[in-house]
Amino acid sequence: MSAFIIRRLLQMIPTLLGVMLLVFTLFSVVGGDPTLVLAGKHLTPEVLAQIRSQLGLDKSLPEQFWLFVHQVLTLNFGTSWSTQQPVADIIGSRVGPSLTLAGAMLVVDLLIAIPLAALVAYFRGGLTDHLITIICTVAMSISALIYIIAGQYFLAFKLGWFPVRGWGDSFWTNLFLYVPLPLLMGLMVSLGPDIRFYRSFFVEELGQDYVRTARAKGLSERRIMLKHVLRNALIPVVTSVMMSLPYLLIGALVLENFFGIPGMGNEVIQAVNKSDFPVIKAITIYIAIATMAFNLLGDLVYKWIDPRVQLK
Repeated sequence: MSAFIIRRLLQMIPTLLGVMLLVFTLFSVVGGDPTLVLAGKHLTPEVLAQIRSQLGLDKSLPEQFWLFVHQVLTLNFGTSWSTQQPVADIIGSRVGPSLTLAGAMLVVDLLIAIPLAALVAYFRGGLTDHLITIICTVAMSISALIYIIAGQYFLAFKLGWFPVRGWGDSFWTNLFLYVPLPLLMGLMVSLGPDIRFYRSFFVEELGQDYVRTARAKGLSERRIMLKHVLRNALIPVVTSVMMSLPYLLIGALVLENFFGIPGMGNEVIQAVNKSDFPVIKAITIYIAIATMAFNLLGDLVYKWIDPRVQLK
């Protein structure tokens, strides 16, 4: 196990190097001269030269790339071009709200989607299966903007069950006051495809020989579903979840924007609108690192779910 983890960590080094090279090429070579964005109306040769010197753009490309590598290794991406705040402080203050919303959405989605997927797979071809499939298909065909606008208007503005938008300083206030409505709207969008996606895994496992053997041995349907089918069906579910975990860092862009949540989603939109390259580069690198880390975690979870899995 330890040898596998060390080997995977070593494999992350060239992957991260490739990501850094790609990001550097996109922003420094293909993306044009950022001094033209920062100079604004004061576009004089002296101003341009000063900005280029501050950003290190007067150096050669290898020297600029080494500066970028140093930023990644130290996780110090300088200051934001638009707010003049340290990028690390900006990201640190935005991750919490994003994880509060996106993390709660992921947990609730799994708690609802997996049991419903197992249920419709067990009764596949029956009324329950057809009814839930129709509901999921209809839910998937409606735009997320429709859910958000309708939810804000009817549930918040008309009925007053939730605040229309907002965010506070207390974690528990945010979790129980401001998160429920965007959480509900997010679930309306995600539950449909997730239930249908997970259902296919359960249906595939229910058709395997080991299920027929277990039934022939007289095992109860509950034990077959919980001990055998669920364990094997969770392998692709874990893969799907681990692929989505890195994006918890940037939160739900649309939901944060509409509900006034000061998370990473809002920050990404503002950084793109203002061409704030340091923030965009930092978020890109963080997502790349998180993706590699969660891929490793996924392999370890496979081993925990099914001890027969060999980590090589």
